[in-house]
Amino acid sequence: MEIIKLCPAFKDYIWGGTKLKEKYGKHADITPLAESWELSFHKDGPTLTENGEKLSDVLTAEDIGENAAAFPFFPLLIKYIDAKNDLSVQIHPSDEYALKHENSFGKTEMWYIVEAEEGAGIYLGFKKKVTLEEVKKAIENNTITSLLNFYKVKAGESYFIPSGTVHAIGKGCLILEIQQNSNLTYRVYDYDRTDAFGNKRELHVEKALKVLNTDKFSVRRPLGSVIGVNKYFSASRYPFKRKTFFADEKSFECLSCVKGGGTIEGKKMSAGDSYFIPAGYGKYVIEGDGEVVVTSVRKFAVGIDLGGTMIKGGIVDDKGKLIVSRKIPTQAEEGSEKVAENIAYLVKMLLKRAEMSAGDVVGIGIGAPGTIDSKLGKVVYSNNLRWKDVDLAAAVEKATGIKVRIANDANVAALGEAKFGAGKGCKNVVMLTLGTGVGGGVIIDGKLFEGNGSAGAELGHMVISAGGEKCTCGLNGCFEAYSSSTALIRETKKAMLADKDSKMWEIGSIDKVNGKTAFDFEAVDKSAKRVVEDYIRYLGVGVVDIVNIFRPEKIIIGGGVSAQKDRLTKPLNDIVRKKAMFGSAGPRCKIVTAKFENKAGILGAAALISDETSSESGR
Repeated sequence: MEIIKLCPAFKDYIWGGTKLKEKYGKHADITPLAESWELSFHKDGPTLTENGEKLSDVLTAEDIGENAAAFPFFPLLIKYIDAKNDLSVQIHPSDEYALKHENSFGKTEMWYIVEAEEGAGIYLGFKKKVTLEEVKKAIENNTITSLLNFYKVKAGESYFIPSGTVHAIGKGCLILEIQQNSNLTYRVYDYDRTDAFGNKRELHVEKALKVLNTDKFSVRRPLGSVIGVNKYFSASRYPFKRKTFFADEKSFECLSCVKGGGTIEGKKMSAGDSYFIPAGYGKYVIEGDGEVVVTSVRKFAVGIDLGGTMIKGGIVDDKGKLIVSRKIPTQAEEGSEKVAENIAYLVKMLLKRAEMSAGDVVGIGIGAPGTIDSKLGKVVYSNNLRWKDVDLAAAVEKATGIKVRIANDANVAALGEAKFGAGKGCKNVVMLTLGTGVGGGVIIDGKLFEGNGSAGAELGHMVISAGGEKCTCGLNGCFEAYSSSTALIRETKKAMLADKDSKMWEIGSIDKVNGKTAFDFEAVDKSAKRVVEDYIRYLGVGVVDIVNIFRPEKIIIGGGVSAQKDRLTKPLNDIVRKKAMFGSAGPRCKIVTAKFENKAGILGAAALISDETSSESGR
């Protein structure tokens, strides 16, 4: 696989200018040069390689990646647009309308402003809600622009234009457009101008009125580096001096240099150049001084972390990038129907903020507390929510029209860390959450292990000391009774009461003891040191058992106690090396701390959907 410099197709529309030739090195034998189709499989202007071959003929399904290959044809098109004069006022239809009436897909697009002359701008959407009759009258009177928002633009801005939105690029703009792979446009106003033969360009008013969104339009700002996402394309903007990217097996990446220049894997790169990076290429590096827009095709899922007090949610791509996140109150006291309604409301809020539709996400994953029958999509019992036999997946699916999968929240958090966090790249991972109790999650061969009735992975309740400390589950000697933060606090208090000279009393009162206390005083107080050593020794017993049973590549330590980081992982790794079965002759397992804190639940819930990592979770 090689990185391919793209040779675009050119268009000489009457409103075009000369900047693409004069400033951006486009070697075209036409004037004006209105558009440069950088990445195109479209029959009206296919991209070539430097050898003169059609890019679409050279690439395999593996090169473009499984996400793009899943579409009936290549899903996107990237072009530069140089508007010396105003473009027509136009609308693009939705997929639904276009497939029914035009035998084509519709067109959602986004604009990245590469350059803008003083006062240059764009028309985008209506200033207020209008009627079709008002629009029709304004078109007839050549006053349609009076109904539209006019935004003065500057370099570095981006604008997302869903299908059905009336729009026009104004003169003085040079734009990188990323769009669906469609050349379908309905013009409604073209300034009464004529071409070289004196002919006016065709208008498509009747069709346009059928697909037009007449609501008031509001511009939404980019989500960090992300400037536009939907199921057809995902685009992000990055300034660079030296930056590393990674093209995974699921999607190609197209890198468009919009400012400055440098090198890409040693190849010269200048403003206006575009490069195709095949899916599965792996790491590649750009160096220099400038800015690039990187486009790929990703799958998106909604991840919901359902808690007793708050519902946290986000839209996540299949690389684990959190596009947008929000949280709202759970209102569990109002019953399961209200909670399902709140989840649906949060999903719609997230989609609106990301300018996505329900069709842009592949599903909703929910991590819920309690005993979960993930196969049936039910919360069998949840003490936190006071639920019994609640068909949560069906309720949310009905309210949103999007497929839903659910799993236990601890398992979901483990999946998030394993897939996108500290366990990324590993097939077999165990996560231990050291909090009030000891939670756990097990990933075997890349899939979430849930056990019989989805009730598995209660790692905190394996017995490590027969007849030992009483556990909240009713048994004695459970791992949780020795390795939770609750156990750590209990032992710290015991040590303080037994040693009135302990420096730990400097905290002021035994009621102020927390999971950090013994660690904070370990270096200066022998009682604190003994508490920490005993805690790690018992934790090591459980960890070695897990290593011997599951043989994971990594054990991830999460929860409040994991804040101690190396103070936990270094001795635990030593214990595992010395005490795990077969010692150095056995498979290696590394103990690491979790990468994510509050995000693991959202990312793991999304992973239930965005990748087939869960075993039979869903409805």
